[in-house]
Amino acid sequence: MWSCQAQFKEGSQQLQKQPVVGQWKPLASSSGGKELPQLDPGSREAGTGDGDQSTAQLNVSRLRSSSVEIREKGSEFLKEELHRAQKELKLKDEECERLSKVREQLERELEELTASLFEEAHKMVRDANTKQAASEKQLREARGKIDMLQAEVTALKTLVITSTPSSPNRELHPQLLSPSKAAFRKGHGRNKSTSSEVVTVPSHSLPLESGEFREVDSILFAEFQAWKESPTLEKSCSFLERIYREDVWPCLDFTKQELSELVREAVEQNTLTIEPVVTQALPVVKVSAMECGGPNGFRSQIVTKCALSGLSRTCKHRIRLGDSGNYYYISPSCRARITAACNFFTYIRYIQQGLVRQDVELMYWEIMRLRREMSMAKLGFYPSTM
Repeated sequence: MWSCQAQFKEGSQQLQKQPVVGQWKPLASSSGGKELPQLDPGSREAGTGDGDQSTAQLNVSRLRSSSVEIREKGSEFLKEELHRAQKELKLKDEECERLSKVREQLERELEELTASLFEEAHKMVRDANTKQAASEKQLREARGKIDMLQAEVTALKTLVITSTPSSPNRELHPQLLSPSKAAFRKGHGRNKSTSSEVVTVPSHSLPLESGEFREVDSILFAEFQAWKESPTLEKSCSFLERIYREDVWPCLDFTKQELSELVREAVEQNTLTIEPVVTQALPVVKVSAMECGGPNGFRSQIVTKCALSGLSRTCKHRIRLGDSGNYYYISPSCRARITAACNFFTYIRYIQQGLVRQDVELMYWEIMRLRREMSMAKLGFYPSTM
């Protein structure tokens, strides 16, 4: 722009310095842009010097006005171009700023997405490792349970095969051993309701008392036969419902009602453990103990309060419910009642599992004998070995 103006100024100065000689031919008129009429050389020669001078001045003034007009138009055009360029530049700056913001937002979202993906991947790896460890632990526990169950099944089969009504296997029935032989059994066992301590002896293997007769009750026998067709441990059947109402619940009804309810549930679910207290040749000392306590292996007899009856008795055994670490010391009478109920549930479980191979009537009389044991234990009668 500045170079055009400088050229224009130089051209105008050169025109002013040149003498007006000869014919003048103006560029454009100020009114319509028409060409000025050419002066006739004859008329110029005929004219006076004053006319030539006025004509030259007129031409110069016209030239100056046209140069000013051109300058103004060029300045306006350049201003418009500058304004347009500035506007375009501003728009481009705004576009660049917008694109920069979009790029920053995309980079931020990409970083967040990458971080979340890595976090999710690490979480999935941790969860997979945790599940794998839990699965391996469950597998080991399942294998241990399978081995234990196989051992129990083998023992039960041996019990059913080797122990007959006429000659029970006394090694598998330690309660039939004489007290002198039983005293040599060292240590203490953890006896559940299916353990050897509560396994029953068939009633017909024992001689009946003199003058004792028995007769099958038709109603009870019919209920037993109906149950035997499809043996179940549900209380809803008429056979078990009667035994629960008449024998089991009264036998396991103790003074401490809350603990009695827990004992009944443990007996029904086969999760109750009876353990003898460790014997040791020390003088009997009366001590105060809590109803629920840990193992005590420093006294041959523990005179404490029975957890079920609430009476101070010599407690030779204790019970544990399920897998809890709490032990409850019980008196011999309470132990006899719990053992009688466990014997009944053990026998009906054997029947339900198909491990008892006897005649229906013999099974019926065995159940009646077990019911009589529960009734006798409820009334306070129990063997001296308790």
